[in-house]
Amino acid sequence: MFDFNNVVNSEEELRNLVGYPSELVNHKVIHHLDSHCSDFISLSPLVFISSSDDQGFCDVSPRGDAPGFVYILDDKRIVIPERPGNRRMDTLRNIIKNPKVGLIFLIPGLEETLRINGQAQIIKDSELLLHMQVNGKVPLLGIGILIEECYVHCAKAFKRSSVWDANSWVNKDKLPNVARMISAHAKQIGLSEEEVSKALHESYTKRLY
Repeated sequence: MFDFNNVVNSEEELRNLVGYPSELVNHKVIHHLDSHCSDFISLSPLVFISSSDDQGFCDVSPRGDAPGFVYILDDKRIVIPERPGNRRMDTLRNIIKNPKVGLIFLIPGLEETLRINGQAQIIKDSELLLHMQVNGKVPLLGIGILIEECYVHCAKAFKRSSVWDANSWVNKDKLPNVARMISAHAKQIGLSEEEVSKALHESYTKRLY
C-alpha cells in the first residue's frame, strides 16, 4: 500500500469532491474519425501512446515525425509507423499482451489536443507500410489502431503550463544534462558522460529511420 494519508477510495467519494461533467463533455465523444479529426491528425507531428501489459504495468511513449506521419486508413483505422528506437519495445510488448491503448495527438501552438482510445495490433503489412516510408526507408512494423473513442481534450493543462510560450521555457544552460543523467543511471556498465553523449549523437544523426 502507498504511504499516503487521507486518500480517496471510491468513485462516490470522488464525485462528491469533484462533481460531474457537463452535458457538452458527456456528448463530445464520437466513435470514428470525421473530417475534423482527420484534419487534426494530418497536422500533428507528435502523438503519445499509452499502453499496459496484462498485469497492469503501464507505459507512455511518444511517436513523432513530419506532420501527417500517422496514416489514416479509413474512418475507423489509423497506423503509426514504428521508427527505429532503443529496442526496449515497451509499447509493442504491451500490445501483444493487452491491445487497449490511448493516444494524445498534439499540434504545436494549439492548446487543445485530440484523444483517441481503441485497440491496437502490431502490423507487418509491407504494402501498407510503404505509405509511411521516409527517405526511401520503409518501417519494418506499424501500430494499427482500431478507433473506439475520439474527442477533443480541453486546453487547461497547456494554458496552465504555458508550454507553447517560448518566454516560459527554461534557459538552455539550465536544462538537465541528459548524457550525465544516463551515465549516472547506468553506472554499472561504466560509460562516461562523454561516451553517452557520443552514442546519443550517433543515434540521432544516423539512425532516425
